[in-house]
Amino acid sequence: MTNVVSEDAGRAATTARAELALKSLTADLDPRERLRRILEQTLVFTGATVCAVYTPGDTGDVLCLVESAGVPRTLYGLRDSYPVAAGSPAADAHRTGTPVWLGPDELVDCAESRRLPAGAVHMAALPVRAGAAVGDGGCLLVVTECPGGFDEDARDCLELFADAVAWPAPPTASDVGELVGELSDNAFSLAMDSGHVEVGDELLHLFALDRADFDGKVETLLGLTVPEDLPSLMSVVEADHMSIGDRELEFRVVQPAGPPRWLRLRGRLETVAEGRPARLVGTVGDASTLRSGVTDVARVQRLAAALATAGTVRDVSQAVVTALRKPLRADRIALAELENDRLVVTVLDPPEAESWPESWRLEWRSEWPESPVRSMPTLAAALREGRAAIWPAGTETEPALEGVGPGGLAVLPLPAGGRMAGLCLIGWDNPHEFGTDERALLTAAAGLAGQALTRAHAFDAEHELVGMLQRTLLPRRLPKLPGGVAEARYLPTTEGLEVGGDWYDVIPLPDNHVALVIGDVQGHNAGAATLMGQMRTALRAYAVEGHPPDVVVSHANRLLVDMETDLFATCCYVEVDMEEGTAWYVRAGHIPPVVRNPDGSTEITESEVGPPLGVQARADYPMGLIRLQPGTLLALTTDGLVESAEIDVEDGLDALAANLAAADPAHLGLVADALLADANRNDDVALLLLRYDAMERRPLRESWTVWRVPEAVRHARRFTRRTLRTWGGAGEAGLQENMDTVLLVVSELVTNALVHTDGQVRLDLTVFNGRLRVAVADNSPRTPIKPTNLGWEATGGRGMLLVEAMSAAWGTVPVSGGKQVWSEIVLEP
Repeated sequence: MTNVVSEDAGRAATTARAELALKSLTADLDPRERLRRILEQTLVFTGATVCAVYTPGDTGDVLCLVESAGVPRTLYGLRDSYPVAAGSPAADAHRTGTPVWLGPDELVDCAESRRLPAGAVHMAALPVRAGAAVGDGGCLLVVTECPGGFDEDARDCLELFADAVAWPAPPTASDVGELVGELSDNAFSLAMDSGHVEVGDELLHLFALDRADFDGKVETLLGLTVPEDLPSLMSVVEADHMSIGDRELEFRVVQPAGPPRWLRLRGRLETVAEGRPARLVGTVGDASTLRSGVTDVARVQRLAAALATAGTVRDVSQAVVTALRKPLRADRIALAELENDRLVVTVLDPPEAESWPESWRLEWRSEWPESPVRSMPTLAAALREGRAAIWPAGTETEPALEGVGPGGLAVLPLPAGGRMAGLCLIGWDNPHEFGTDERALLTAAAGLAGQALTRAHAFDAEHELVGMLQRTLLPRRLPKLPGGVAEARYLPTTEGLEVGGDWYDVIPLPDNHVALVIGDVQGHNAGAATLMGQMRTALRAYAVEGHPPDVVVSHANRLLVDMETDLFATCCYVEVDMEEGTAWYVRAGHIPPVVRNPDGSTEITESEVGPPLGVQARADYPMGLIRLQPGTLLALTTDGLVESAEIDVEDGLDALAANLAAADPAHLGLVADALLADANRNDDVALLLLRYDAMERRPLRESWTVWRVPEAVRHARRFTRRTLRTWGGAGEAGLQENMDTVLLVVSELVTNALVHTDGQVRLDLTVFNGRLRVAVADNSPRTPIKPTNLGWEATGGRGMLLVEAMSAAWGTVPVSGGKQVWSEIVLEP
């Protein structure tokens, strides 16, 4: 019984406060201003996100929007008009004269559900009884995202405010004509069809114009607007971009002397009897002389526009700070995400630690503090109740919040989809008065920020996933190269979240060769990324088989054609001989390499180019030759670096060559960063650089073709003995001491090739850095098998066991349809 009495007393107190607020609206207020104030009170007392008033139009068959407050109504799908005969909450309340209360379950079956955002949205439509009969007045439409919807207190207040709403029907054509002839000093009336505008004397003064100099054209006024503000102003004065109802925004106009002046436009697109737009009427005032008006629709619209383009959590936080701190003259703002049971602060403004209380400085974690919600009961209560909490100056707060706002503190829960996404703390040092208008702005801003924060958090998580996928598809690190240094960079696009198709690779090859690959798959999506990974793997596989560049690219092209995908890819493949300083390259529809010579001159290589991969099944890919001198810099890139909507590819390549000429190749990482400094971020960019330094010491090599004759193995041993003696006489140490070991390995490898394969057999000997490499190549792709169980009576199968025992390392690699079995022996004197 006590709880029931307490609840009834609380409801009575809330209703009494609402009645008192309505009585404070004096009768001498302009009708439109009074209606605006009533709607603002509706937001404050009911926790609503947006509310709007509709009245019957001139013909009575359509409910037309008269006034709205809160966040932009388009976020919740509220229309400019509703047919009276149609089935909508507004029309139902207007026809029946009874309130309509709709929760998420009821809204699912409503025709308006497809226009509403996801989440626990509640809607109420109450009749406005302005006339003697049901259906005369119109309706009050209210939307909230508060958990549980409109409770009993809120419903009582809504019925109270609905009874207080009274507004005449939209003006007829004759009413508009009378309005034009009775303009106040700061008013205007714009004919939407002709662009002719009637203005008051004060309005002309704000634009620094004389009556005699004004020709009555709206273009004359628009020409005095600061160019950056012109798009938003055009959206108001152009009929195609504007819907029926009120509009409000701030813009700047150029002054004959001094900085531009801020003006505030409040306008309304009125309808005439035919129901089509006729005139835009309203006022323009000096923004610095108007009331603080922190609930101005313009400020909320600006915040909504900023949040609509905010992609990350940091972007959302900065947009909220920009929209609230200066208009509210606040001294500090903190925005925190709610992650599980912890509040993680995403932005503190000002960011300096000394601007915050001592307790906050002690909790500073590397960049921002984080705290469990339970450690701050005030914040926990605000999150639980979902309503803004205000502490005026002098109010005692808990220790964790002490000093954040000694002159006043506002705690704003940020609702999103039926839950709380976080909190916003706004603090003042000097005593601050919290007006009704200010509370309405805080409520509207909190609703927008909560939804944007949730979207941004999902964006950040997806962006991190995309980045992780991209990093796994590209090389983790580049290999060390003999006689050169490679450096690579990849910049993802900043447009959206899709994975790019650009890739690069550096592939070490035998005999001190290295393959450089750069490519670009069509599109920016998961399919492009998948294909990019497949092409990178395929090119690497074909390269290590020992094919020349044209064969490698041809194989990759046939593979892509056989995959029957709709995508294609461009590619540039360069094979560099680090010993000889030559580079053979192939282009498959890709931009050419750019070369910086040791003297600083640059050239864009010229060669024939083949079609992109995956376009033609049988395509030729001609090879081009680049001769490299020590100190030469070779640059491969994708079109994102040299081409954009403003720059064609030829000019972009010239700019890349000029930047290379000015670079210092001694610091390759700095060169890569400088080249990407002005990259086009609307496309992903891959960059691969190679500085050729030449090898200080070149390997010794000799080869022998083994003929299939009875004494072939003896001939191979004789060739090996003579070669080692020659090298030993030239100063190579350890050859004579390891002669027997080398001859044994040669015998076993050559014998194995002659016995188990057909076709040509080639023996290669290489000495480099104290190691001798013996390699035998044949035409069979079969890898030699090392026996695992060999009996004492077996007469063969021990050859590979002997090779393994005598070698520091051994193995086999595929080579042009066959294989090469190799063994490395350490030359110990």
